[in-house]
Amino acid sequence: MTPSLSLLQPYPFERLAKIKQAFQSESGKSPIDLSIGEPKHPTPQFIKDELVNRLDTVGSYPTTKGHALLRTAISDWLTTRFSLPQGSVSADEHVLPVNGTREALFAIAQVLIDSTKTNPLVLSPNPFYQIYEGAALLAGADPYYLNCTEESDYLPDFDGVPADIWERCQLIYLCSPSNPTGAVLPETELVKLMALSDQYNFVIASDECYSEIYLDEEQAPVGLLEAAARSGRTDFKNCLVFHSLSKRSNVPGLRSGFVAGDKSLIKQFLLYRTYHGSSMPLPTQYASIVAWGDEAHVKENRRQYRQKFDAVLEILQPVLNVQKPTASFYLWPELEMDDEAFASGLLKTQNVTVLPGSFLARAKNGLAEGSNPGQNRVRIALVASLEQTIEAANRIKAFI
Repeated sequence: MTPSLSLLQPYPFERLAKIKQAFQSESGKSPIDLSIGEPKHPTPQFIKDELVNRLDTVGSYPTTKGHALLRTAISDWLTTRFSLPQGSVSADEHVLPVNGTREALFAIAQVLIDSTKTNPLVLSPNPFYQIYEGAALLAGADPYYLNCTEESDYLPDFDGVPADIWERCQLIYLCSPSNPTGAVLPETELVKLMALSDQYNFVIASDECYSEIYLDEEQAPVGLLEAAARSGRTDFKNCLVFHSLSKRSNVPGLRSGFVAGDKSLIKQFLLYRTYHGSSMPLPTQYASIVAWGDEAHVKENRRQYRQKFDAVLEILQPVLNVQKPTASFYLWPELEMDDEAFASGLLKTQNVTVLPGSFLARAKNGLAEGSNPGQNRVRIALVASLEQTIEAANRIKAFI
């Protein structure tokens, strides 16, 4: 048994399950779960229809590289969405479909980390998606935490990272828009990070799975490849982006996403996945093609989230320190009490489940012990129906 497994900490939802077990609701109210970032908007019918219509393709093995039509659909979407130069994203060289971004975000560290070098580091935001930490540890690297607090506009401070840390860095995870804060890295910070990558030769893995859920229809979040192209880096050196249909198209169970960027890294990742990764089933690939090719349902999706944010914030802002994020479907309010106690009390008295913020972060700053940036905060996922979300907001207000 690999000893690295002992380094893994309990997953946030394991810890949440213990709260649910210990604090059963005494309210008699129907349960409303706002703890998990699982979209509940209906899956578009045309995606489901394509999935059913392509069931006969289960009689053929899919390739690890994915169907050329899917890679072309992804390349076209990237080029249009992020205003990339025509032809800069080759469907054959720059794109690799994956079964959801979770497994790809984990696997990329196993490909990139050279554990034979002294004390390799993987940098990530703090709070963070726990896959980043687990991927680093199981690849033989140490995590280095970049605290994202209100004082830093919930963004990592690249200027505050010492040179000796950059020298040990082999991979940095970004999450923009952020889970859980909804903060978006500006283009200037992405350009700065690419310059650091040139200097110290590390890979930037940008988790952009919330990029299509933003609250100002005229201000789409900038992406890493977009920032690279605008700065003249059309080879996307050391840059990888991870995108998913789960949030964009309300198909979390489809397990469909992609990795795109530096073609030399994509080539090595394909080699790794030939042995390790599962190929995407062909019906899933065909359903993904039509999903990436349609924007009307994505725009409607954003409208529904805006409606929920407006309704919920009207209820909660008089009693809670909470702001509308730039993007994502999360609220990240500051509490006047311990976050775990808040979540436990809310569940017990109102039967509403939210995720304690401290479960999503570590009490570290860099490699040193520090305060937990998720302490006294909770993550509220506005994924339920409008009616349920409003009901949950009123229950939270009553609890406060």
